[in-house]
Amino acid sequence: MSLEGKVAVVTGATRGCGRAIAVELGRAGATVYVTGRTTRETASPLKRPETIEETGELVEAAGGKAAVVRCDFTSVSDVDALRARIESEVDGIDLLVDDVWGGDMYFHFDAPFWETPLEDALSLTHNALDTHLIALHKLLPLVVARRGLVLEVTDGDNDDYVGAGLPYYLAKCGIRALGRALGVELKKNDCVGLAVTPGFLRSESMLDHFEVTEDNWRDAIGKLAPVDFKISETPYLLARGVAALAQDPEVARFAGQTLASWTLMKEYGYTDVDGDRPDFGRWLTEVRNAGKDPAATPPDGYR
Repeated sequence: MSLEGKVAVVTGATRGCGRAIAVELGRAGATVYVTGRTTRETASPLKRPETIEETGELVEAAGGKAAVVRCDFTSVSDVDALRARIESEVDGIDLLVDDVWGGDMYFHFDAPFWETPLEDALSLTHNALDTHLIALHKLLPLVVARRGLVLEVTDGDNDDYVGAGLPYYLAKCGIRALGRALGVELKKNDCVGLAVTPGFLRSESMLDHFEVTEDNWRDAIGKLAPVDFKISETPYLLARGVAALAQDPEVARFAGQTLASWTLMKEYGYTDVDGDRPDFGRWLTEVRNAGKDPAATPPDGYR
Protein backbone atom coordinates (compact mmCIF):
# COMPACT_ATOMS: atom_id res chain seq x y z
CA MET A 1 0.00 0.00 0.00
CA SER A 2 1.03 3.61 -0.52
CA LEU A 3 -0.32 7.09 0.12
CA GLU A 4 0.85 8.34 -3.26
CA GLY A 5 -1.71 10.85 -4.54
CA LYS A 6 -3.30 11.23 -1.09
CA VAL A 7 -3.61 14.56 0.72
CA ALA A 8 -3.10 14.81 4.48
CA VAL A 9 -3.44 17.76 6.84
CA VAL A 10 -1.64 17.57 10.18
CA THR A 11 -2.50 20.21 12.78
CA GLY A 12 0.07 20.85 15.49
CA ALA A 13 2.81 19.53 13.22
CA THR A 14 5.60 21.68 14.63
CA ARG A 15 6.98 19.05 17.01
CA GLY A 16 6.20 15.85 18.90
CA CYS A 17 3.70 13.41 17.49
CA GLY A 18 2.43 15.94 14.95
CA ARG A 19 5.88 16.30 13.39
CA ALA A 20 6.53 12.55 13.39
CA ILE A 21 3.11 11.82 11.89
CA ALA A 22 3.69 14.34 9.10
CA VAL A 23 7.05 12.73 8.34
CA GLU A 24 5.70 9.17 8.27
CA LEU A 25 2.78 10.17 6.04
CA GLY A 26 5.29 11.78 3.71
CA ARG A 27 7.41 8.65 3.80
CA ALA A 28 4.36 6.71 2.63
CA GLY A 29 4.02 9.09 -0.33
CA ALA A 30 1.40 11.59 0.82
CA THR A 31 1.25 15.29 0.17
CA VAL A 32 1.20 16.73 3.69
CA TYR A 33 -0.08 20.14 4.75
CA VAL A 34 2.19 20.89 7.71
CA THR A 35 0.44 23.36 9.98
CA GLY A 36 1.33 25.02 13.27
CA ARG A 37 2.18 28.34 14.88
CA THR A 38 5.96 28.42 15.09
CA THR A 39 7.93 29.52 12.04
CA ARG A 40 11.51 30.67 11.63
CA GLU A 41 10.20 34.23 11.84
CA THR A 42 7.43 33.91 14.44
CA ALA A 43 7.56 31.94 17.70
CA SER A 44 4.52 30.65 19.53
CA PRO A 45 3.99 31.47 23.24
CA LEU A 46 5.70 28.15 24.04
CA LYS A 47 9.03 29.62 22.86
CA ARG A 48 10.21 26.24 21.56
CA PRO A 49 12.91 26.12 18.85
CA GLU A 50 11.16 23.69 16.51
CA THR A 51 9.47 25.17 13.41
CA ILE A 52 6.99 24.05 10.80
CA GLU A 53 9.58 24.71 8.10
CA GLU A 54 11.83 22.10 9.71
CA THR A 55 8.97 19.64 9.74
CA GLY A 56 8.32 20.32 6.06
CA GLU A 57 11.96 19.65 5.27
CA LEU A 58 11.80 16.35 7.15
CA VAL A 59 8.66 15.36 5.22
CA GLU A 60 10.38 15.99 1.90
CA ALA A 61 13.58 14.26 3.01
CA ALA A 62 11.43 11.21 3.74
CA GLY A 63 10.07 11.26 0.19
CA GLY A 64 6.82 13.16 0.62
CA LYS A 65 5.58 16.52 -0.56
CA ALA A 66 5.13 19.23 2.07
CA ALA A 67 2.96 22.33 2.00
CA VAL A 68 3.99 24.41 5.03
CA VAL A 69 1.27 26.74 6.30
CA ARG A 70 1.41 28.83 9.45
CA CYS A 71 -1.95 28.47 11.19
CA ASP A 72 -3.09 29.32 14.70
CA PHE A 73 -6.08 27.08 15.30
CA THR A 74 -7.46 29.40 17.97
CA SER A 75 -8.03 31.86 15.10
CA VAL A 76 -11.03 31.16 12.89
CA SER A 77 -9.66 33.49 10.23
CA ASP A 78 -6.37 31.56 10.15
CA VAL A 79 -8.21 28.30 9.64
CA ASP A 80 -10.42 29.90 6.98
CA ALA A 81 -7.24 30.94 5.16
CA LEU A 82 -5.84 27.41 5.47
CA ARG A 83 -9.02 25.95 4.02
CA ALA A 84 -8.99 28.47 1.16
CA ARG A 85 -5.42 27.53 0.29
CA ILE A 86 -6.17 23.81 0.35
CA GLU A 87 -9.24 24.30 -1.86
CA SER A 88 -7.16 26.29 -4.33
CA GLU A 89 -4.61 23.50 -4.66
CA VAL A 90 -6.42 20.16 -4.26
CA ASP A 91 -9.96 18.83 -4.36
CA GLY A 92 -10.20 17.50 -0.83
CA ILE A 93 -8.48 15.92 2.17
CA ASP A 94 -7.93 12.18 2.49
CA LEU A 95 -6.61 12.31 6.05
CA LEU A 96 -7.01 14.94 8.76
CA VAL A 97 -4.82 14.42 11.84
CA ASP A 98 -5.98 16.81 14.57
CA ASP A 99 -3.02 17.11 16.94
CA VAL A 100 -3.36 20.67 18.28
CA TRP A 101 -2.45 20.98 21.96
CA GLY A 102 -0.75 24.18 23.17
CA GLY A 103 -1.45 23.50 26.84
CA ASP A 104 2.06 23.03 28.22
CA MET A 105 2.15 26.50 29.74
CA TYR A 106 -1.11 26.09 31.60
CA PHE A 107 -1.33 22.76 33.39
CA HIS A 108 -0.65 22.25 37.11
CA PHE A 109 -0.17 18.70 38.36
CA ASP A 110 1.15 19.52 41.81
CA ALA A 111 -1.63 21.56 43.42
CA PRO A 112 -5.40 21.27 44.00
CA PHE A 113 -7.39 22.70 41.11
CA TRP A 114 -8.93 25.43 43.27
CA GLU A 115 -5.47 26.68 44.21
CA THR A 116 -4.34 27.10 40.61
CA PRO A 117 -5.11 30.13 38.39
CA LEU A 118 -8.52 29.87 36.75
CA GLU A 119 -7.11 31.72 33.74
CA ASP A 120 -4.68 28.85 33.16
CA ALA A 121 -7.47 26.27 33.24
CA LEU A 122 -9.53 28.26 30.74
CA SER A 123 -6.53 28.84 28.47
CA LEU A 124 -5.65 25.15 28.49
CA THR A 125 -9.14 24.02 27.54
CA HIS A 126 -9.40 26.77 24.91
CA ASN A 127 -6.14 25.70 23.28
CA ALA A 128 -6.84 21.98 23.58
CA LEU A 129 -10.56 21.73 22.75
CA ASP A 130 -11.80 24.84 20.96
CA THR A 131 -8.99 24.43 18.43
CA HIS A 132 -10.16 20.93 17.54
CA LEU A 133 -13.73 22.10 17.06
CA ILE A 134 -12.61 24.96 14.84
CA ALA A 135 -10.43 22.66 12.74
CA LEU A 136 -13.21 20.10 12.38
CA HIS A 137 -15.88 22.66 11.52
CA LYS A 138 -13.77 24.23 8.77
CA LEU A 139 -11.98 21.18 7.36
CA LEU A 140 -14.48 18.32 7.64
CA PRO A 141 -16.25 19.33 4.41
CA LEU A 142 -12.98 18.72 2.57
CA VAL A 143 -12.65 15.31 4.22
CA VAL A 144 -16.21 14.38 3.30
CA ALA A 145 -15.47 15.34 -0.31
CA ARG A 146 -12.84 12.58 -0.44
CA ARG A 147 -14.58 10.10 1.92
CA GLY A 148 -11.56 10.42 4.13
CA LEU A 149 -10.25 9.58 7.57
CA VAL A 150 -10.06 11.80 10.68
CA LEU A 151 -7.76 11.01 13.60
CA GLU A 152 -7.99 12.91 16.87
CA VAL A 153 -4.76 12.75 18.90
CA THR A 154 -5.18 12.50 22.67
CA ASP A 155 -3.33 11.19 25.74
CA GLY A 156 -4.49 7.86 27.14
CA ASP A 157 -6.77 5.18 25.71
CA ASN A 158 -9.45 5.35 28.42
CA ASP A 159 -11.10 7.90 30.70
CA ASP A 160 -9.56 6.72 33.97
CA TYR A 161 -8.34 9.66 36.04
CA VAL A 162 -4.61 9.39 36.73
CA GLY A 163 -4.08 12.58 38.72
CA ALA A 164 -3.02 14.89 35.91
CA GLY A 165 -5.25 17.76 36.98
CA LEU A 166 -8.84 18.59 36.10
CA PRO A 167 -8.26 20.81 33.03
CA TYR A 168 -5.81 18.34 31.48
CA TYR A 169 -8.18 15.45 32.17
CA LEU A 170 -11.11 17.35 30.66
CA ALA A 171 -9.10 18.17 27.54
CA LYS A 172 -7.90 14.64 26.88
CA CYS A 173 -11.28 13.04 27.66
CA GLY A 174 -12.86 15.60 25.35
CA ILE A 175 -10.63 14.53 22.47
CA ARG A 176 -11.50 10.87 23.04
CA ALA A 177 -15.17 11.87 23.07
CA LEU A 178 -14.69 13.61 19.73
CA GLY A 179 -13.21 10.40 18.36
CA ARG A 180 -16.25 8.43 19.52
CA ALA A 181 -18.69 10.96 18.11
CA LEU A 182 -16.85 11.24 14.79
CA GLY A 183 -17.00 7.48 14.48
CA VAL A 184 -20.77 7.76 14.37
CA GLU A 185 -21.23 11.05 12.53
CA LEU A 186 -18.69 10.47 9.77
CA LYS A 187 -20.05 7.02 9.00
CA LYS A 188 -23.13 8.77 7.62
CA ASN A 189 -20.88 10.24 4.94
CA ASP A 190 -18.82 7.11 4.21
CA CYS A 191 -15.92 8.54 6.22
CA VAL A 192 -14.10 7.20 9.28
CA GLY A 193 -13.28 8.95 12.55
CA LEU A 194 -11.42 7.76 15.65
CA ALA A 195 -8.80 8.81 18.21
CA VAL A 196 -5.20 7.73 18.77
CA THR A 197 -2.76 8.13 21.64
CA PRO A 198 0.95 7.67 22.33
CA GLY A 199 2.33 6.18 25.52
CA PHE A 200 5.03 7.83 27.66
CA LEU A 201 6.40 10.10 24.98
CA ARG A 202 10.01 11.09 24.44
CA SER A 203 9.09 14.32 22.70
CA GLU A 204 11.54 17.17 22.24
CA SER A 205 10.10 19.06 25.21
CA MET A 206 10.02 15.95 27.42
CA LEU A 207 13.67 15.20 26.71
CA ASP A 208 14.55 18.80 27.50
CA HIS A 209 12.52 18.66 30.71
CA PHE A 210 14.48 15.62 31.87
CA GLU A 211 17.77 17.17 30.67
CA VAL A 212 18.64 14.32 28.29
CA THR A 213 18.67 13.66 24.56
CA GLU A 214 17.38 10.79 22.45
CA ASP A 215 20.88 9.32 22.60
CA ASN A 216 21.16 9.20 26.40
CA TRP A 217 17.53 9.28 27.56
CA ARG A 218 17.98 6.26 29.83
CA ASP A 219 20.26 8.36 32.04
CA ALA A 220 17.18 10.21 33.35
CA ILE A 221 15.37 7.09 34.61
CA GLY A 222 14.85 7.25 38.37
CA LYS A 223 16.53 10.65 38.52
CA LEU A 224 14.72 13.56 36.89
CA ALA A 225 12.37 11.12 35.13
CA PRO A 226 10.13 8.57 36.86
CA VAL A 227 10.99 4.90 36.57
CA ASP A 228 8.12 4.45 34.09
CA PHE A 229 10.26 6.38 31.61
CA LYS A 230 12.07 3.14 30.81
CA ILE A 231 8.96 2.09 28.86
CA SER A 232 8.86 5.36 26.94
CA GLU A 233 8.67 5.72 23.16
CA THR A 234 9.58 8.19 20.44
CA PRO A 235 6.81 10.08 18.63
CA TYR A 236 7.42 7.81 15.67
CA LEU A 237 5.85 4.79 17.35
CA LEU A 238 2.44 6.43 17.09
CA ALA A 239 3.31 8.03 13.75
CA ARG A 240 4.01 4.67 12.14
CA GLY A 241 0.65 3.46 13.39
CA VAL A 242 -1.09 6.47 11.90
CA ALA A 243 0.57 5.81 8.53
CA ALA A 244 -0.59 2.19 8.74
CA LEU A 245 -4.16 3.24 9.56
CA ALA A 246 -4.16 5.62 6.60
CA GLN A 247 -3.20 2.76 4.28
CA ASP A 248 -5.58 0.18 5.78
CA PRO A 249 -8.54 -0.47 3.44
CA GLU A 250 -10.50 -1.82 6.41
CA VAL A 251 -9.83 1.07 8.78
CA ALA A 252 -13.57 1.51 9.31
CA ARG A 253 -13.48 -1.42 11.73
CA PHE A 254 -11.85 0.95 14.24
CA ALA A 255 -14.41 3.75 13.90
CA GLY A 256 -15.06 5.56 17.19
CA GLN A 257 -12.31 3.79 19.11
CA THR A 258 -9.23 5.20 20.79
CA LEU A 259 -6.21 3.22 19.59
CA ALA A 260 -2.90 3.38 21.43
CA SER A 261 0.56 3.28 19.91
CA TRP A 262 1.19 -0.10 21.54
CA THR A 263 -2.08 -1.47 20.13
CA LEU A 264 -1.24 -0.24 16.62
CA MET A 265 2.30 -1.60 16.95
CA LYS A 266 0.93 -5.11 17.55
CA GLU A 267 -1.87 -4.77 15.00
CA TYR A 268 0.43 -3.77 12.15
CA GLY A 269 3.68 -5.42 13.23
CA TYR A 270 6.16 -2.57 13.30
CA THR A 271 8.73 -1.22 15.80
CA ASP A 272 9.87 2.16 17.05
CA VAL A 273 12.66 3.85 15.10
CA ASP A 274 15.29 2.31 17.40
CA GLY A 275 13.89 -1.19 16.89
CA ASP A 276 12.22 -1.16 20.31
CA ARG A 277 8.65 -2.36 20.98
CA PRO A 278 7.56 -0.50 24.15
CA ASP A 279 4.17 -1.68 25.44
CA PHE A 280 3.29 1.09 27.86
CA GLY A 281 -0.30 -0.12 28.15
CA ARG A 282 0.78 -3.50 29.43
CA TRP A 283 3.23 -1.84 31.82
CA LEU A 284 0.45 0.31 33.26
CA THR A 285 -1.86 -2.69 33.70
CA GLU A 286 0.61 -5.24 35.05
CA VAL A 287 3.00 -3.03 37.00
CA ARG A 288 1.88 0.51 37.81
CA ASN A 289 -1.86 -0.16 38.28
CA ALA A 290 -1.22 -3.58 39.87
CA GLY A 291 0.75 -1.98 42.69
CA LYS A 292 4.11 -3.51 41.79
CA ASP A 293 7.29 -1.58 42.40
CA PRO A 294 8.31 -0.14 39.00
CA ALA A 295 11.91 0.26 40.16
CA ALA A 296 12.13 -3.44 41.00
CA THR A 297 10.39 -4.57 37.80
CA PRO A 298 12.68 -5.17 34.83
CA PRO A 299 11.50 -3.80 31.48
CA ASP A 300 11.97 -7.20 29.82
CA GLY A 301 8.67 -8.32 28.36
CA TYR A 302 7.37 -4.78 28.14
CA ARG A 303 9.57 -3.60 25.27
